[in-house]
Parts: sequence; C-alpha cells; structure tokens
Amino acid sequence: MFNDKKVIVIMPAYNAAATLKRTYDEVVAQKIVDLVIVVDDASSDETTKIAETLPNTIVHTHSKNKGYGANQKTCYRLAIEQGGDIIIMVHPDYQYTPKLIPAMTSMIGNEIYSCVLGSRILGGYALKGGMPKWKYVANRFLTLAENILTGAKLSEYHTGYRAFSRELLEKIDLSKNSDDFVFDNQMLVQILWAGYMIAEVSCPTLYFEEASSINFSRSVKYGLGCLLMAVKFRLVKMGLISCKLLQ
Repeated sequence: MFNDKKVIVIMPAYNAAATLKRTYDEVVAQKIVDLVIVVDDASSDETTKIAETLPNTIVHTHSKNKGYGANQKTCYRLAIEQGGDIIIMVHPDYQYTPKLIPAMTSMIGNEIYSCVLGSRILGGYALKGGMPKWKYVANRFLTLAENILTGAKLSEYHTGYRAFSRELLEKIDLSKNSDDFVFDNQMLVQILWAGYMIAEVSCPTLYFEEASSINFSRSVKYGLGCLLMAVKFRLVKMGLISCKLLQ
C-alpha cells in the first residue's frame, strides 16, 4: 500500500520462465507491492507453472497466443477488478529493474502524475545497457517525429516500464487498440489526447539473451504503426479526420 492506495504489479509474460522468478523477487523486495498479476500469453515453456508457485500472485493463462497488446488488455482488466489504485507494468524478462517501483508509485500515489514511464534514454542508459544501435537510432527518430506531431516532449515512447493511476486506466478505452506491439504507442497517444501529463524517470536497462525483443521486420511494422498513430493525432487535432481511438 502507498497512502492507502493498493499497488499492483502486472507482468505480461511470454516464454519468461528463465527470468520470471528473478524479476518477481526484486518486485517483492521493494516492500510496497500488494499483489502481482502474471498473464501468460500461451507460452511454450514453464512460465505458468513457475508463476503459480509465486506467493500473493494471480496467474491467468491465455488458451492461445493473442499478442502483446491483448496480453496487456487482460493485465489491466484484472488489475482493475482486483481494486488496484496504482498499477505498474514490469516485464518479467528482467530488462527493466523493479527497483524504480517505489519512485514511480510515489509520483502517482501523491497525485502528482497519473502516468509515469521508465525511460531508457534519460541518463544515456540505452546503449550502455546493450540496446542495439539500430534500435537506438530508430527510437530517437520515432520519438522526435512523435513529439513534433503530438506536441509532447517525451524522451521516448517505446519503453515497456509504465505506471498508471486507476483513474487514468478507467478514462481511456483500451479495447479498440491493437493486440500487437503498437498497443503501447496507441495507449500513450490516447493518454496525451485525454489531456494527461506523462512523467518520466531515468531507467537503466539490460539487453541479454533471455530478454524479450522483436525482430527487424516486426520492428519496422511497429515503427510504421507508431508514425501512423501520431499522424492521426495531428489530423484529428486539426479537425481533418476522426479516429475511434481518440474520442
């Protein structure tokens, strides 16, 4: 609990058996999290089996692989059903350190912000942590374009380390968003459209064999989807089109 607010960590998991327990242990070590929710998107390894051994954890397994975005939709739905007031997404591949949970929780629990991102770019941690150079360049280009089109000033839109207030999650409609990776970007654009400020904290990150990553072709698809969403934001803002995600 934090300021009488229930803190829930959600973990959208896929083939995370090698790193799930390590991530969970560090989450619990922060002594601020009331509940962990693991949603396994039909992994082929023992992700669900391991998750079911973790104390104070709700485990939900998709019967078939639905995609990263669909996994998050399930995560947020379950977190709200469980009465979460502060909901933090931590990838179970240990790419992002759970040690920032108290800081992110404080920023939301003290009602300063409704959304906080763990940024790999602030502090220059991305390349130090092993981010491939082509991904770094793509990240910087996409972020620049998206900031110009949305009018925001974020250091990156593509981190998977995110914290939200319950109020914010109940305000935006995630059901219409993609079930694929572009869900992350669509969600941030929706938050900006709703008039919320997005805070960022500097986050060290690790890239290693067990850490999740999408291949080049899917990265290109994701990047184009991000640009399209930012363009739609600008055109809707100008009154030239309508968009079902921005209502």
